[in-house]
Amino acid sequence: MFGSNKFSWWKLIVNIKINNFGENFLNRPAGREAFLMAKAYIFKNITSSEEIILDFDKIKVMTPSWLDEFITGIKSEFNNELRYINTENPSVSASLKTVLM
Repeated sequence: MFGSNKFSWWKLIVNIKINNFGENFLNRPAGREAFLMAKAYIFKNITSSEEIILDFDKIKVMTPSWLDEFITGIKSEFNNELRYINTENPSVSASLKTVLM
């Protein structure tokens, strides 16, 4: 399962396990493809009140170009709050820093 819905004490949370798309995230076209897959299967019934959590557990390599395509896709189509967890991997944290600046 790519994402799961959970209830917090006051809102629904959509948790997306990025490692379900692979371990190495290297280029912009792959990031766009991953976003389009998520849009079709994970986000198809999402409401604006749901928080989206991107979980980067077990990621080996992440590039800013892949992450930019994925996050920009989410932000351009949805107004949901985004949160990022398990970002300790140096390539994940550096990519997030670059993309979110």
